[in-house]
Amino acid sequence: MLSVLIPTYNCNVSKLVTAVHAQLNNSNFSFEIIVLEDGSTINLNSSKGLSNTTIIENKNNIGRVKARQALASKAKYNWLLFLDADVLPKTEQFITNYNNAIKLNFDAVFGGFAYYKTKPKDSVVLRWKYGSKKEQIPASTRNLSPYKVIISANYLIKKEVFNLINLKIEDNKGYGFDNYFAALLQDNNIKVLHIDNEVYHLGIEENKLSLKKQEQATLTLLHFYKTEDIKSHSNDLLLLFSKLNRYKLVWLFSLFFSIFKRSMKKNLLSGSPSITVLQIYRISYMCNTYRKGTTV
Repeated sequence: MLSVLIPTYNCNVSKLVTAVHAQLNNSNFSFEIIVLEDGSTINLNSSKGLSNTTIIENKNNIGRVKARQALASKAKYNWLLFLDADVLPKTEQFITNYNNAIKLNFDAVFGGFAYYKTKPKDSVVLRWKYGSKKEQIPASTRNLSPYKVIISANYLIKKEVFNLINLKIEDNKGYGFDNYFAALLQDNNIKVLHIDNEVYHLGIEENKLSLKKQEQATLTLLHFYKTEDIKSHSNDLLLLFSKLNRYKLVWLFSLFFSIFKRSMKKNLLSGSPSITVLQIYRISYMCNTYRKGTTV
C-alpha cells in the first residue's frame, strides 16, 4: 500500500529508517522502504536487515531529480512517501497521520517542516533562521495557498501523479526544483492537501553553503522564467521579479545589488543574519543576473 522512498548522499539514514520502520510495523497495511545510496563516497548506512527494506547503491551520483525518479520506478505500491535523508519524524503518529490522509480525496499530501527551537551555533544559523521563519508554517496557513509552500523533503503522492509531474523536470543537479515542482502541481490542477505532520530538518549547512544554495535556487527559478517553463505559480520571489520586469525596474535592483552586495553578505554570514536582508539579496541577485544575461 505504501512505498517509503529515501534518496541519500553521504548521509546516515539509519535513525530515520529505523524510526519509520518501527511505525510501519505497527500499522495494518503493506509497506516497503527503499533507500537509494546515490553515489555516496562513504558508507554510513546500517539499515540493512530490516524487513521490507531495500538498499540500492548507485556507483555515480545522478542528482535529486533522477534519484527520485529511479526510486519511483522501483516502488511497487500506489502511494509514495518521499523523505529526504536529513530529516526525522516529529511524532510517533507520523505514519498514522499519512495513512489517514490517504483516505481523503487528494493527489498529494505535504506534511511540513520543523526546526528545533534551540538556536544552533553561529556558523549554521542562517539556514536555521530562514527555515524557522519561511518553512515552518502550520498547515492551516499552507492550505490557504496550497502551491506556495511546497517542500519535497516530506510528502505523500500518488505514483501516477508523481510520474506525470516529476518526469517533466529536466535532468539537472542544481537546487530550487521545489519551486518548479510546485508550479507543475498548480499548472496541472493537482489536488494538494497540507497537514501538520512535520519532520525535523537536521541537515543544516554552514552559512556560506546555505547562501550559495539560495543563489543556485534563484538561478534555477530564473532559468524556468526565461524558458517560460513556469506558467501558473504562487512563488513570491518570481511574482515580485515579474512585476519589477514589467515596470522596468530590474536595472534599479541590479544596481542596488552591485553597490550593497558586500554589506549584505557580511550580514548574512554573521551570527545574526536578517531574513529581510536575505530576501532583498535574493531579488536583487536575480535582477543582477538577469540584466547581465548570465547563463543559468
